[in-house]
Amino acid sequence: MVSAAIGAANSTPLEHDARLINARDHRVRPGEIAVGVVIGRTSEFFDYFVYAIASVLVFPSLLFPYVGALAGTIYSFAIFALAFIARPFGALLFMWIDRHHGRGVKLTIALFLLGGSTMAMAFLPSYAQVGGVAAVILGVLRVGQGFALGGTWDGLPSLLSLNAPAQRRGWFAMIPQLGAPLGLIVATGVFAFLLATLKPADFLDWGWRYPFFVAFAINVVALFARLRLISTPAFERLFEARELQPAPVFEMFREEGRTVILGAFAPLASFALFHLVTVFPLSWVVLTSGEAPVRFLIIEMVCAGVGLVAVMLSGVIADRVGRRTLLGVSAALIAAYSGFAPQLLGKGHLGEWVYMVLGFLLLGLAFGQSSGVMNSSFSPKFRYTGAGTTATAAWLIGAGFAPLAALLLASNFGLISVGAYLLSGAICTLAALGINREWGRKGG
Repeated sequence: MVSAAIGAANSTPLEHDARLINARDHRVRPGEIAVGVVIGRTSEFFDYFVYAIASVLVFPSLLFPYVGALAGTIYSFAIFALAFIARPFGALLFMWIDRHHGRGVKLTIALFLLGGSTMAMAFLPSYAQVGGVAAVILGVLRVGQGFALGGTWDGLPSLLSLNAPAQRRGWFAMIPQLGAPLGLIVATGVFAFLLATLKPADFLDWGWRYPFFVAFAINVVALFARLRLISTPAFERLFEARELQPAPVFEMFREEGRTVILGAFAPLASFALFHLVTVFPLSWVVLTSGEAPVRFLIIEMVCAGVGLVAVMLSGVIADRVGRRTLLGVSAALIAAYSGFAPQLLGKGHLGEWVYMVLGFLLLGLAFGQSSGVMNSSFSPKFRYTGAGTTATAAWLIGAGFAPLAALLLASNFGLISVGAYLLSGAICTLAALGINREWGRKGG
């Protein structure tokens, strides 16, 4: 508790000022917590999708013009994966900062590093200018993004969950997940606008850089929104009660490592599908159709709206049938989808629409309840650290290499192999949910 007190003292002035400026009567209401959570997650996913889209439309030709389009995209996806590898290391460092200097200091450093790394990509030189050094620079900045993402866990979803009525926990659990479709809608909209209004040469020269500047401004807004919430009396009470207090990561693994492992594998169906309806199909269509990418970006933007509705629907359904039941059923449906849907990407415009609409519908139902499905299994002492660590592990295992793996499989063995990859994620989810049920029946 001494380190917690020191951390609170060190970060109090910034957090206190944010609260005084914005909160009525120095209190923040539950609805405002939800808004802060959505703003924070949307900013993170906007950064995420801006990079992901550029890794398909820009980086292959900008950095790897000496190889074919397919090889350039594969190299680009390899750099894409670096952030997921760096994220656990960032989480370790930022958890230490959290314990010793406070959550406000941690978030400020993490979000400025995230926004700064993203904005710096706007100044990325091309291969024609500096040769292979350009790819190295991008890799370093991508590691910076991943390192920063390890520190963006603020505990606000846990605060939202702990304050949710028992009969509405599914609804409150889906609120942080709204950031993904919202971030995708904004990112695809920005790129579609730039592609539609600029000449191809202008887009590749300077147009693609604008979304990376926007990302920094969005991160500043998100930082302030989150700082004012983590200083609320409700958060401080939970912090002092050890419900949201950072614990040493290695101690948490020693005590509750099995829960982390199960929690990391439980959402794999949704995390694998996540990239197979966002990043991979854009790359496949751009590489194989020969059409302008703006058409498929519009499809993604529309279908992200479907995903947004499906995420909200997941909250309603989960409160009626239970979160684990919904996750299990959605994993089974994703397994069925994996058997036929990837091949639709090779069936023209109608096939693409069917693949994307069904994929985002299933993704919304599964992803909407995938965050923290195991968090209630953590003891109060380790809940904050356990929730953040589980999310980091799940993204690394389930999503970090998905675009690269899917493109390699599809280009070598056909689209049916992508379905097999997705099926493996669904099986992992069903297995984790089944093991957890048996474990709970044995009393832990």
